[in-house]
Parts: sequence; C-alpha cells; structure tokens
Amino acid sequence: MDNASPKPRNGDAPKEAGPASGPASEEVAAWSDQYFLKTKATVAKFGDVRVTYAIFMRRPVISAPRLAVDWLKRMAVERGTDFDIDLQYEEGRWVGAGEPIMYVTGSFVHLADLETLLLMKLGPACVAAFNAFTMCADLPNVAFLAMDARHCAGLEMAEMMAYAASVGSARANRKVKATGFVGNATQATAHYFGRDKALGTMPHALIGYAGSTLRAAEMFHEAFPGEPMTVLVDYFGREVTDALTVARRFPGMASEGMLSVRIDTPGSRFIEGLDPPASYAVLDRHVPKVIRGYRSESELRHLVGAGVSAAAIWHLRDALNREGFHKVKIVASSGFDPAKCKVMAEAQAPIDVVGTGSFLPQRWTETYATADIIEYNGVRRVKIGREFLFRK
Repeated sequence: MDNASPKPRNGDAPKEAGPASGPASEEVAAWSDQYFLKTKATVAKFGDVRVTYAIFMRRPVISAPRLAVDWLKRMAVERGTDFDIDLQYEEGRWVGAGEPIMYVTGSFVHLADLETLLLMKLGPACVAAFNAFTMCADLPNVAFLAMDARHCAGLEMAEMMAYAASVGSARANRKVKATGFVGNATQATAHYFGRDKALGTMPHALIGYAGSTLRAAEMFHEAFPGEPMTVLVDYFGREVTDALTVARRFPGMASEGMLSVRIDTPGSRFIEGLDPPASYAVLDRHVPKVIRGYRSESELRHLVGAGVSAAAIWHLRDALNREGFHKVKIVASSGFDPAKCKVMAEAQAPIDVVGTGSFLPQRWTETYATADIIEYNGVRRVKIGREFLFRK
C-alpha cells in the first residue's frame, strides 16, 4: 500500500477516527509492520481520508479470498466501521497476473494497519488453489485426499491450505467434471470438503507396531469393523506380496470395493519386482507412447524411476488383477505435485486415490500478494508504475 497521507479535500472533512480496540486489533498491533502502525497514527493526527486499495498478485492464480474477506469483515465490526469490499474475481475464478482480485475502500485510519495480516491470508491460498485445480484437472477420474497439515507452519496455515484445496477442486469439478478432493486428514477442516469427519486409516507407525502389514490390517479391522480400509504396503519393501496377502485375508472387503492398498515407496528404492529395465517394460506394455518422446530427468523419474512411479502403479495393478482383485483400489502418495500429476495423467496410471499435501506453494516468493492505494477521497493517485491498478 502507498503510505502517502494527503490532506482531505475541502468540504470533505472526515469524521475523527478513534483508536481501534478489541482482541483482533490487539493481534494486529502486535503483528502489523511498524510503518503501517506509524502511518495509522500520523493519519489519525492530521485527518482521516477515505481510501481505496487495489489488491493483486504478480502471477496467475485461482481466487481464494474467503478467509481474507471474512477477516476484513470481522475487523470492520470490531472497529465500528464499514469496509466496501469490491471483489473483482469470485471464489474459484482464474485471475491473471497483476489483475486486482479486489478493491477495498474505507477509512485510512482503520485500514492502514491491516495490510500485513490481510496479505498473509490471501496470497498463499490463491497459489495453493491454483495448484490444486491443476492437479485435479489433469487427473479428473482420481479422488484426492488432502494431507497437507503436516507440511504447514501452524494451524492458521493448515486451515488456509485445506480451504485452498477445496476451492481449486471445486473449479476443476466445474470445468472438467473432475472428482477432485473428496476429503482431508484433519477434523478441523473437514467441513471445507463437505464432510463432518476427516478421512484416513493407518500410518507406517502402525505397521511397525504390529510387526507385519497383515497384522496391522487385522488390528485395524477389529478396531474399526465395517469401515473401508486402506492398508500401507511399502513398509517392508514387499508392496506386491503384502497387497496380495491382505486382499486374500479380506476377500469380502476386496470384492466389495472396501479395501484399498496404499503405496508410499521412498525414492531411495524401487517397488518390489521392479528395476529400471522392468519399469520400461511395464510402460511399454500399457502406454508405449509415453516413453517414446523426449523426457526431462524429473519426468523420467515419475515414469520409470524409484519410488511411486507410473510403472510402479501399473505393476501393482497388474498383480492385483491377475489374482482377480479388480476392485481393490490403489492409493498413491509421495510427492504428488502438479508436475507429477501431469506425468501420471500422460501415463494413464491406474490410480484410484491420491493422498497429497504437495499442492502447497513450492516457491514462496510467488505467494506474495500486494496492495496499493489507488484513490484518496475519490481522487485517483498511485505510485508511478502501478497505474494498471486503476479501475477500468
């Protein structure tokens, strides 16, 4: 935002704005950049004006403004004032680089110190929503599970990322009828996905505790009878063997589509039964064209490399199908970001569910939202170089 503070126009003497108070304002005072606090005090001393902020980002994003807008509205109520929020791009809309997502008009005194926290709540959510949309659109027939909380820096970020995933997912559903994100791993944010409860079954720790993949599955089934079950099968490096063992042990669940196997194989080794030549052979049988053209190193890794590759998923699907377990679902995790999802789509990888938190922004500098004042008491004025922010 522009920190200049011109005198009010003649005949436009504003009302004196008293100091804001309340729990939220105390938080703002503690976390706002100091120059905004000093600007607020200066404007309060020399006379408030009505200003309009243009808020934008420097890269294309998906608009995810709800948390920021709701917070602004709460601040207005607490401060006994009104903010005119003119949202240019509704939630879920694509926004071009440099295009104002919203204009916010109100008392300079009451808005000056809000910029820091407002931008925190907008930029990262918009980038994460863009990533989530891309991933869901590339794999429209795959269900996604948001597993981002463990990667977040605090509870506020965890809520922001879950919200963003739901926004990107909803856009993918509208645009290409994608299944998208069907739930997430934490109870607090399940409501963003239309659920009352979080989703999930077991981590690797339960496999270690049980001493075998099969025993962990038996324990879970006894503890949660009647629930669908997703069993991790990579703990002992016997992805195929353990997947088949569990399916044989629970044939009813397998035939009813209640059983899933999840591979989270680390990038330090290949899935059971594969190596580089075998990985190429698997894809050559199923999707030969995908390995014929030029591929970057990262694309090759996603296709035929160690860890959860497209070849690994095809290999596991083949093994399950050979024994008649066509309805046992495959859940894939481990670094499913937009780039990996795109490669999986090209390889037509037979994934039923992706568990991922990799829609989080990878380059944090791209998440920086920016705000500039473009009007003071209705007079258009902005720093040189930002004239593109004026209302069209």
